[in-house]
Amino acid sequence: MKVSKKILALALAGFMTVPFLAGCSSDGDAQDGGNNGGNSAAGDSGDVSSAGGTFKIGGIGPLTGDAASYGISVKQGAQVAVDEINAAGGIDGMMLELLFEDDECNEEKSVSAYNKLMDSKVNAILGAVTSGCSIAVSEESVNDGILQITPSGSAMDCTKNSNSFRICFTDPLQGKLMAQYISEQGLSNPAIIYDVASDYSKGIHDAFVEQAAALGMTIAADESFTSGDVDFKTQLTKIKSSGADCLFLPIYYTEFGYISEQAVTVGVELPYFGCDGWDGIINQLNGNTANIEGGIFLTPFVANSSNEKVKSFVEAYNKAYNATPDQFAADAYDGVYVLKAAIETAGGDLSNEALIDAMTKITVDGVTGSMSFTAEGEPNKSAMVAVIENGEYVGK
Repeated sequence: MKVSKKILALALAGFMTVPFLAGCSSDGDAQDGGNNGGNSAAGDSGDVSSAGGTFKIGGIGPLTGDAASYGISVKQGAQVAVDEINAAGGIDGMMLELLFEDDECNEEKSVSAYNKLMDSKVNAILGAVTSGCSIAVSEESVNDGILQITPSGSAMDCTKNSNSFRICFTDPLQGKLMAQYISEQGLSNPAIIYDVASDYSKGIHDAFVEQAAALGMTIAADESFTSGDVDFKTQLTKIKSSGADCLFLPIYYTEFGYISEQAVTVGVELPYFGCDGWDGIINQLNGNTANIEGGIFLTPFVANSSNEKVKSFVEAYNKAYNATPDQFAADAYDGVYVLKAAIETAGGDLSNEALIDAMTKITVDGVTGSMSFTAEGEPNKSAMVAVIENGEYVGK
């Protein structure tokens, strides 16, 4: 299917204002108390200056477990950016150092990782990688007043505190954009399978259902599961007889892999649509994409782009890790350059307050698009979709 870039761009522009502000207004008390002042001096995080020293970035994400693909990509993408910046002389002579802790996609372990990084006197947090962990960490980081940038935490509450920002799209925005995109393809009866225990999956699902109704679409079947489930034949059997004309899967790549294989045995033959959690599905299936050919998902990054900045990043990442970067690596790479821009804008003042204030004054031309940031922590950036074709993600 051909993607209408103009339609997607216009849709994004239309959705970016109200949902973001509405989502933040209900969290106003948390934002007003976000910078608690007493714990936010730069000296609490380590002795750095714009004229030298080392600025420590604390990364948090899953390096082991089912979501390890995301965390490894984030760590490696961030390291590529750190190495590039340091090789170019750092930031006015100040070097960057990435300290990364494994949270196994577990909220309690993510908080422990955060505390360990704070004991190491990091100056900013890049993470967490997943939404639930990012929210858990933000409840701690707001008390310390330290700048937190999640590369890929997309739940609305990831940015509810005034010290928290994100690089990726929000869950509600993804759901609304994909409902509109599916409608533009002439499809009107989507079935859904989502993870009721996942903030990420449920947030996209709820926004998708709301937008689908506004567009006059009918949800043919609305099926759920709980994180950790591996058998989806019951849900797929119901969908087979539902009259659905497509299947929307706002889930992570692990479950998508199971569903795509089991759909064949049940006899479900529907076009697949999803969101950025799909990134990693090709590796999950060991490159065998026969069952998911033509699947379409929302993403800010495709490695085979002709954009020179993207090509340079892909080359550097491949040289370092003998692998092709995914969206999570790209988000983290941009996250480090966003932090660099904030440091430069803050000038000689590297206190937590100055870095947070600088975030709303910067514009960064990244590999996931040009972005600026609202005071609510949200990125202003464009969207694109990718199609799975011949074992590759192809941007359209």
